[in-house]
Amino acid sequence: MAGPWTFTLLCGLLAATLIQATLSPTAVLILGPKVIKEKLTQELKDHNATSILQQLPLLSAMREKPAGGIPVLGSLVNTVLKHIIWLKVITANILQLQVKPSANDQELLVKIPLDMVAGFNTPLVKTIVEFHMTTEAQATIRMDTSASGPTRLVLSDCATSHGSLRIQLLHKLSFLVNALAKQVMNLLVPSLPNLVKNQLCPVIEASFNGMYADLLQLVKVPISLSIDRLEFDLLYPAIKGDTIQLYLGAKLLDSQGKVTKWFNNSAASLTMPTLDNIPFSLIVSQDVVKAAVAAVLSPEEFMVLLDSVLPESAHRLKSSIGLINEKAADKLGSTQIVKILTQDTPEFFIDQGHAKVAQLIVLEVFPSSEALRPLFTLGIEASSEAQFYTKGDQLILNLNNISSDRIQLMNSGIGWFQCPFSLSQPDVLKNIITEIIHSILLPNQNGKLRSGVPVSLVKALGFEAAESSLTKDALVLTPASLWKPSSPVSQ
Repeated sequence: MAGPWTFTLLCGLLAATLIQATLSPTAVLILGPKVIKEKLTQELKDHNATSILQQLPLLSAMREKPAGGIPVLGSLVNTVLKHIIWLKVITANILQLQVKPSANDQELLVKIPLDMVAGFNTPLVKTIVEFHMTTEAQATIRMDTSASGPTRLVLSDCATSHGSLRIQLLHKLSFLVNALAKQVMNLLVPSLPNLVKNQLCPVIEASFNGMYADLLQLVKVPISLSIDRLEFDLLYPAIKGDTIQLYLGAKLLDSQGKVTKWFNNSAASLTMPTLDNIPFSLIVSQDVVKAAVAAVLSPEEFMVLLDSVLPESAHRLKSSIGLINEKAADKLGSTQIVKILTQDTPEFFIDQGHAKVAQLIVLEVFPSSEALRPLFTLGIEASSEAQFYTKGDQLILNLNNISSDRIQLMNSGIGWFQCPFSLSQPDVLKNIITEIIHSILLPNQNGKLRSGVPVSLVKALGFEAAESSLTKDALVLTPASLWKPSSPVSQ
């Protein structure tokens, strides 16, 4: 029969599974080993890890655990220590970190190579006796589901082994000094691993916690969308292969900070592209992109004196109307006005790596600037190819071309245009109407989009620029150039 502990464990695992099943992410930030190493290396610098190594109490450790803890050798330690004035780490380096999958599923193994030069002074010689020490600290990144709060990533099992320790005398001196140096190094072999575990491992753990907190803060940085803003929140983390994956929900807020829309459940499972040595990837579902586009391209109205701004288009419009009704064409004066109103918010679609923006437009043609009523009003279903590109860390959307997929007469003066606009007859105004919309609406909308959306995580992760691409259901951001290794932590 299963005991209480087993029951508690099963309940915990079931609860975590249900949470992840309920919250389908609308965005995912995938961090490869290169970014993890870079961020952790920087945190070790910020936590002065090399200073900790330089302050290792080597003499105290030798006294506490002489030669593997064998008491009979205590007198030997005392004999050796009588000949040492001081003993300390002179220089310390933390070399390039390694991050790789652990033997246990959903865990990452972090290896932190340590390179030190230590020295001691003795009355036997005037120079410092130096020796080279190398070892490796290892720790595991795993998901912690034991706490009452949400699942989080933690670093645990930090230690170093005797097998990774190497100590070598740098410069040979006299026979007596060399023998003393060998005894010192032998005494340090059992002591140094414990020193690293007790003195450095807490710093490594604090550095990882700082890195993780920074990543969570980074994904929460608001993204400005005209007067609205988009924010992401962590739903749950995961470890897959050699990557850390942060599954995100999103929310849209107005200028007052009030949430107007939640995106905690994607309409479909996101397609997860492989990193292929790309340091990081941000995948955002089309639901969130659609809301962002709609927030920037809010409904608006344009009014243009067509003869003054687009005289050639005004002439072609009059000619096209004349083909339908000459009396209506004669009504158009030199101050004719075209009014364009975008209805509701545009619809954004991604299909097999291509994006499109569809929108409803009302177009009114006034015969003159004095006219109070339009000559006719058209309802237009228009669409444009949507193309994303990046400029530095700015994500920019550009609408290319525009097509009038469907034109419908909404009303007209004294019924002049009712018959030609029936569904059974060709729309002779389609070309000129499309041309006018392209000339008036498209530049205004692209002007709004041209300011772009700043993606702060690009530079925060150490890159100057980003690249964008589309999958069948999402927008993907990756670094524009490969990551350059940072210098190791040294002092």
